[in-house]
Amino acid sequence: MSAVTHGLVHDGTAMLGRQLQRLRNNPGLLILTQTMPVTMLLFFGYVFGSALAMPGEEYRAFLVPGLLVATAANGLMTGMFQAAQDTHRGVTDRLRTLPVSRAAVPLGQAVADLLVTAAGLVPFLLVGLAVGWRMEGSAPGAAGAVGLLLLFRFTTTWIGVFLGLLTRNEEAAGQLGGATFVLPLLSNAYIPTEGLPGWLRTVAEWNPISAVTTALRDLFGNAPVPEGAAWPVAHPVAGSLAWCAVLLAVFAPLAVRRYARGEG
Repeated sequence: MSAVTHGLVHDGTAMLGRQLQRLRNNPGLLILTQTMPVTMLLFFGYVFGSALAMPGEEYRAFLVPGLLVATAANGLMTGMFQAAQDTHRGVTDRLRTLPVSRAAVPLGQAVADLLVTAAGLVPFLLVGLAVGWRMEGSAPGAAGAVGLLLLFRFTTTWIGVFLGLLTRNEEAAGQLGGATFVLPLLSNAYIPTEGLPGWLRTVAEWNPISAVTTALRDLFGNAPVPEGAAWPVAHPVAGSLAWCAVLLAVFAPLAVRRYARGEG
């Protein structure tokens, strides 16, 4: 292991501990992020399910993977708010004066968020099982689905960190983060895209959330891959990995560079 890599691992672990301690000192935020997906599952599953052609239990089985991915996409919002909050309060400037790797601070935030998300999957999946959702596919497929979901969360967190460092204002980040709620609505997370108008279906199917949602439904065995869809949805696992690779390749270096530059 090179000295640079060793320094990044050491410093990143220290920043990870800082982020976890931060969450421990803010239990309200932790409880909200853990309970919100469950609340949405119960609301969408029983309110929306009664308004769709799918029977309630069938819709809830369709919905659970979509809500998992919509929750993972919220990494954009949490990453943005935490990075902007640290910048706005001067914490980032103080951290920048320390002799630590420039990549360690955003990496620590992204990994801490990933661990919290992984822990939050357990109650959500238990509630999903209680309302009728089942893992109909193989055990390796289910493990692959969870891994892909966490990779997508890690990716969206890096995007959020970059945008938070860019806005530098927690109020502006909160408002911009709230607007990200619309992203799952422009996807197949809550409803099938087959009945959408042509242009809107194209937008929805090229939304990364749609590719990851379709991949989870396929890997969990909840729904087949739709025919005649755009390439990322027609090849959901490959499409999801491609989206994550491209987004990470763009936004992780941008976030590190933005952190290193500071106001300049």
